[in-house]
Amino acid sequence: MFDKFIRRPVLSIVISLIIVFLGILSLVKLPVTQFPAISPPKVNITAEYPGANNELLIKSVVIPLERALNGVPGMKYITSDAGNDGEASIQVIFDLGTDPNIAAVNVQNRVSSVVNKLPPLVVREGVKITREESNMLMYINLYSKDPKADQQFLYNYADINILSELKRINGVGDADILGNREYAMRIWLKPDRMQAYSISADEVMKALDEQSIEASPGKTGESSGKRSETFEYVLKYSGRYNTKEQYGNIILRSNPDGEILRLKDVADVEFGSSMYDIYSTLNGKPSAAIVIKQSYGSNASEVIKNIKSLMADLKENNLPKGMEYEISYDVSKFLDASMEKVVHTLFEAFILVGIVVFLFLGDWRSTLIPALAVPVSLIGTFALMQFFGITLNLISLFALVMAIGVVVDDAIVVIEAVHAKMEEKNLSPLRATEEAMREISGAIIAITFVMAAVFIPVAFMSGPVGIFYRQFSITMATSIILSGIVALTLTPALCAMILKNNHGQPRKKTMLNKFLLKFNNLFNKGSFKYEKVLTKIVSKRTITFGVLLAFCAGIFFINNSLPTGFIPNEDQGMFYAIIQTPPGSTLERTNDVSQKLQKIAEGIDGVSSVSSLAGYEILTEGTGANSGTCLINLKSWDERTKSADQIIKELEEKAGNINGANIEYFQPPSVPGYGAAGGFELRLLDKAGSGDYHKMEEVSRDFVKELSRRPELSSVFTFYSASFPQYVLKIDNDIAEQKGVSIENAMDNLSTLIGSNYETSFIKYDRPYKVMVQAAPQYRALPEDILKLYVKNDSGEMVPYSAFMKIEKVYGLSEITRHNMYNAAEISGTPAQGYSSGQAIAAINEVAKNTLPRGFGIDWAGISKDEVSRGNEAVIVFAICLIFVYMILAAQYESFILPLPVIISLPTGIFGAFFFLKMLGLENNIYAQVAMVMLIGLLGKNAVLIIEFAVQKHNEGLSIVKSAIEGAGVRFRPILMTSFAFIAGLIPLVIASGPGAVGNRTIGTAAAGGMLFGTIFGLFIVPGLYVAFGTLADKMQLVKYEDENPLTEEIVEDEE
Repeated sequence: MFDKFIRRPVLSIVISLIIVFLGILSLVKLPVTQFPAISPPKVNITAEYPGANNELLIKSVVIPLERALNGVPGMKYITSDAGNDGEASIQVIFDLGTDPNIAAVNVQNRVSSVVNKLPPLVVREGVKITREESNMLMYINLYSKDPKADQQFLYNYADINILSELKRINGVGDADILGNREYAMRIWLKPDRMQAYSISADEVMKALDEQSIEASPGKTGESSGKRSETFEYVLKYSGRYNTKEQYGNIILRSNPDGEILRLKDVADVEFGSSMYDIYSTLNGKPSAAIVIKQSYGSNASEVIKNIKSLMADLKENNLPKGMEYEISYDVSKFLDASMEKVVHTLFEAFILVGIVVFLFLGDWRSTLIPALAVPVSLIGTFALMQFFGITLNLISLFALVMAIGVVVDDAIVVIEAVHAKMEEKNLSPLRATEEAMREISGAIIAITFVMAAVFIPVAFMSGPVGIFYRQFSITMATSIILSGIVALTLTPALCAMILKNNHGQPRKKTMLNKFLLKFNNLFNKGSFKYEKVLTKIVSKRTITFGVLLAFCAGIFFINNSLPTGFIPNEDQGMFYAIIQTPPGSTLERTNDVSQKLQKIAEGIDGVSSVSSLAGYEILTEGTGANSGTCLINLKSWDERTKSADQIIKELEEKAGNINGANIEYFQPPSVPGYGAAGGFELRLLDKAGSGDYHKMEEVSRDFVKELSRRPELSSVFTFYSASFPQYVLKIDNDIAEQKGVSIENAMDNLSTLIGSNYETSFIKYDRPYKVMVQAAPQYRALPEDILKLYVKNDSGEMVPYSAFMKIEKVYGLSEITRHNMYNAAEISGTPAQGYSSGQAIAAINEVAKNTLPRGFGIDWAGISKDEVSRGNEAVIVFAICLIFVYMILAAQYESFILPLPVIISLPTGIFGAFFFLKMLGLENNIYAQVAMVMLIGLLGKNAVLIIEFAVQKHNEGLSIVKSAIEGAGVRFRPILMTSFAFIAGLIPLVIASGPGAVGNRTIGTAAAGGMLFGTIFGLFIVPGLYVAFGTLADKMQLVKYEDENPLTEEIVEDEE
């Protein structure tokens, strides 16, 4: 059957060219991401209630919405938080695989069913529902060298000229400027003047509403069908006021004598900012911090490329003189660097494999054949990746690096067999190829099936781990199947064309040839010794099974001490510092601390820029005057000697003397889309529903103290604090009514004077801006100032608040968080050095079980939630792969017993993988598990090569022991050759450094270690196992006339 390809080389070459062509076409179109999309879909609901505190928000907004949303189809969990800035947000996290669009529609329907139960002010502001990736894609700082450009100017410049451009880029889900310095007309009321003129805040609002209006008077001379007019004129009115002079001249009161009281008599009017809630600086200069998030399912690197070209274009043509921008963070920095690393590794692996092949085969012509055959399988894989919807990510690229070693195998097996034939029977290359192909095409088909069988069942797993395995397994399986096709078509055709029969001819005495001759002689001696040792031990079952048991025990002991993890945290070239100043601190005080930290960080070697935000905390995306964040951007990997961890340590030491603030350091999450920071995310829940925030604070403080004692955990902390100073207003209703003041009136007046209110808006620079009314800052600096304010009663007199109201100091929360409808405290931290996330989670569970009082519990969020729920998936995957391989082999050998040696010889490799991981201090995480699944295939293949040959020999009439020794002897060289070629391909991964090093090292070490042990010990154990089980198989035939030939051998023989 396969002779046709040998005799028709053009056909073989064309088949390969088509495969390559399709691969290149797909490669151009494949999206590039860091990881496959494993973060769950989320839908955000935000509501605003101006002037409201967090308890009011929870009672009036969050609880009704939560009750409606709870249990929406596909929901995994729901979290919500409310701050004292009048903003509440709820996040519904869905199971992986839920269609985000449908999820958003379901949420929308549930929200609209309760909107009318929310306070009218909230309805006026609108309840927003957005569907986005919650991870930051980019963080751009706009700053200016011009000292006159302040934060307000930068914010509005960005808002007017840059944001709308950014939002139009395909794949940008959300672009936002942190903080709110939007222009607004500020009307600063002076309560003492108002009292003198007896004007209330309500009257000011009313005057604004009546005098700054839009009007539509219509047209004169419009046709009416009654009589004809000469001209038609459109009438217009100038519309709402938009300058401070116009607002200052608004009339509050006038009398017939021509006396007029204007707004400017009782207030200062300025064109200012609507809020003053965040200070943003970059390297000490004011800046506007633009955060861009990616929309669901878009291609990160493409979106970033488009944003960068847009920003470069704006800088060249639009930005005013002195204005610059800096990209402080972008996901693609790490992505591109680690991708580049893997692509380098591909080439290095390719060259190393070539060297090994040359060593063993000893001539250039033979080395050229795999060099031509391998790229065909690798490039062809891209076409199938596109078909299966797999992106180019770190995982699928690892699969390609691994595949080099596997794909070379098939080519080597063919070349080795052709050489053996030429040497043995002195045939021409063409005849030798034809004969060799008859013998080994069966083995190649069997190998291809076994290897693919390992990876196919894995592709059906679900959940984040399943997606990881799926990317890896489909990429591997497709490249293996393609390599099988190439080995049966292109490789034999090339062998017949390129190889020369120079066996037995003297070689030139060059240095290289001398070395190769020595190597060959050594190898043949080794091969001879190997057969001698085998003859002694092959039939001694105690040795074979004893060694196996020793390996199994070794696996058991190492596995218990090997740290486990999910996805390792990598050095991504940036980290965050989160600043908490004491409860009740002002924004200015927090800003002062963040500026100090910024100065210290800039002086550290390896730091390229520092961007600081006072008033914003990036972990929970919460705002508050006592929290701040610094984004510390590091130089690229090759320009610095220290890792991110070392720089964090150094900064911790140097910043230790900043007093009056608690600073914690974090790296971004290992998988984009799982929150803002790496480490674990934990929620302490008040399951009894007591609503007692002070008890919660006590419990969370004790819990964090207990957790910090554990060696597995480091920097465990919670921002939960119920000691923010607050005042409760107590109105004596009896007195208020006697004085003619209603509670509603008193409170409305306060919320305008203290909390600020806006009645109308106006258009300027093509943007709508608010008119904000509030008492000037000096009238509301201290809590006691409230009692000095006045309210108008129903008979038009001004009544002081002190007449009917008292204030009382209490303590409460700055932000209330809820998780699955329970009050919650967020606790975060990272596993300590040398411990993995798996151990950290186990430690936390243990502490929670032993120390938490009744009525309190914990729950996980973010990436920890998935890690906790995945349990023993790796073991199940392993079992499925083994069963699949076993069944395919059973069909191939027509026996349920012969495949057992293949399966039972695997612990040697697994032990090797664990042993090397332990030696190099790595953890057993998702990368290591992927490598082990691959080991099943590779080591299984080595065993198949030996057993396939032994079965053939046994059928020719040799005894089982003889055929085992002979099978092993003949396959000794190709097995060592392919295994060393594979290990050589992994060397660049094992010694990787720079971006993505942890992942590279883990996967490389596990695969190389497993391969080394598995090959060396397998060569002794497999023949022994074959002897043990082959004798059994002889005695236990299901049907007497069963075919003993392997299935694939028969197919080939029938064709002839």
